[in-house]
Amino acid sequence: MMIKQSTLISMALVALTITGLIVLLSGGPVSAQSDGLNLITDTPDEGYALAVTLARRGVSTTQPNREVLFSLREEYAKDAGLLIASSRVIAIHFATIAEANDHWR
Repeated sequence: MMIKQSTLISMALVALTITGLIVLLSGGPVSAQSDGLNLITDTPDEGYALAVTLARRGVSTTQPNREVLFSLREEYAKDAGLLIASSRVIAIHFATIAEANDHWR
């Protein structure tokens, strides 16, 4: 059985989501606030920005070679399925952050 490349990349993006959360929760370099490492933000906009940061950090943590990282960008930038998959990663992060912030109530 052959797995499509887009399926493999989608699976990798989910793994990156998990990696980003592990990095954040284990004392990694991403911070929502300057006073500590957490998922708490003042506004939904800040929460979304943190979700994007987590997704990007997950990618750069998984592929630290910037030359390889940037060479792949042209491939996924033209693939709607891969772009949707990367949006899914951000959405998962944002849902987690929103839950941590009690949906900013």
